[in-house]
Amino acid sequence: MEKLPGAAERFRGKTVLITGATGFIAKLVVEKILRLQPEVKRLYLLVRAADQVSAKERVRSEMMELQIFQPLRDKYQTHFNFWFWDKVFPLAGDVSLTNLGIGDAGLAEDVRKETEIIVHMAATVNFAERYDTALEVNTMGVKHMIEIASKCTNLELVLLVSTAYVNIIMEEGIIMEKPLQQWRSFNGRFNLDLSGEMAFKEAKLKELVFSNASKHTIRHTMKRIGAERAKKFGWANSYTFTKAMGEMLAYDQKSRLPIVIIRPTAVASTLKDPFPGWIEGAKAIDTWISNYGKGQLKFFPTDVTTVIDVVPADIVVNAMLCIISYHPQGTTDFIYQIGSSVANPLKIGKMGDLTYKYFSEKPFVSSKGEVVTVKQPNFLAAMSSFYEIMDKHYKVPLQDMLRRGLSTAEDHHIYNHLKREYDFTVAVADVYWSFTISKMRYDDSKMQNLMAMMTERDRELIPCNTRVINWNKYFVETHIPGVMDYESRELIRARL
Repeated sequence: MEKLPGAAERFRGKTVLITGATGFIAKLVVEKILRLQPEVKRLYLLVRAADQVSAKERVRSEMMELQIFQPLRDKYQTHFNFWFWDKVFPLAGDVSLTNLGIGDAGLAEDVRKETEIIVHMAATVNFAERYDTALEVNTMGVKHMIEIASKCTNLELVLLVSTAYVNIIMEEGIIMEKPLQQWRSFNGRFNLDLSGEMAFKEAKLKELVFSNASKHTIRHTMKRIGAERAKKFGWANSYTFTKAMGEMLAYDQKSRLPIVIIRPTAVASTLKDPFPGWIEGAKAIDTWISNYGKGQLKFFPTDVTTVIDVVPADIVVNAMLCIISYHPQGTTDFIYQIGSSVANPLKIGKMGDLTYKYFSEKPFVSSKGEVVTVKQPNFLAAMSSFYEIMDKHYKVPLQDMLRRGLSTAEDHHIYNHLKREYDFTVAVADVYWSFTISKMRYDDSKMQNLMAMMTERDRELIPCNTRVINWNKYFVETHIPGVMDYESRELIRARL
């Protein structure tokens, strides 16, 4: 087997196109490539913006000024700005449009001539996204990226970032690193036609506009349609359904384009790199963690013996760089999963205990200075048990309050607080319960085989083996503090 040069050398003098560049993982990818290989030629960063000036401003304010770039700022000191913009080239565009929305024909031609590696990360990750938006970004975005890739004269590799959850949530089993059934429903019973789905979506939008529906009604209806279409074809939500169709588009091109797919599981805060605990956005488990700590999420449907598949963000980034650097040419394998449920399983009950330990020792203090005291997490192993608890602790008391009448401002305050807590708890449970009840695990043997090909140096530079994670230390000392720090930053930002 040909000896590969390693991750740093893989990027020396290379031009990389990264879509969805202002996303959480993408920012870490940009930072890691720049730190790993200062002599990378160029990083084209596609961002949604009206023009090049706006695109550069987005990259400056949403990426360059972040704390994660501090190690590079320290290294280059006063030369950092010049060095950064010499390597990074923002592109105003939109993956939902043909030609990736790059309006400047000359610039688009430069991208096609120079790009050697494409990392497609653009996505909407909202589980309850409206169907038209999810289709345009998660599915058609792949189509438009492929059209550009087909015209890149020096293309070496396309890395499509998918999700492990393109596989439906089953009660139990091992999900292998293999393709989905091509243009079939998940169970294989129905044909799946992308052009038909696009036409269906357009027809529904026209109906709504013709009936003079409000923006609120259109948004709500398209979200409902997304959930219905996903369920019809066997997926949990519009996010996983449209990401699955994006994968299928990639399968169609496998024979003529060097396409590789990575499927991360639930991405959490950074383990080590560029520093521990950095995160943006509330991920699935983080919604529970932060609101449990605030005393706003007292009950949750899950089996404590369920293994939850969590992977730190920097391990995902390193796995991506490992794939780009070590994926063998000519192999029929092109799907890699990165997760922890097989290599280093973590049970939800254990995560709950660690979260309780953290907030017992470091309780959340509200903006009014109130210290929140938490109780042991109340996990319910079945949705029926969950709704019984909801009735007892919320629904019945709310009905009693209405029956007695809300005669004072304090009565209204107590009622509204309880109602908000009830609505929020049920909404979170409805979105996530299928993931937290499932006994599935995600095989990563092909990813492990790729790791085995890495040089000793790369095992230090781009470590991506989840077996080394100490979950006790990670949750108590890194992840939960990172989540709460993010919450504090967002609260401060909202007040500005």
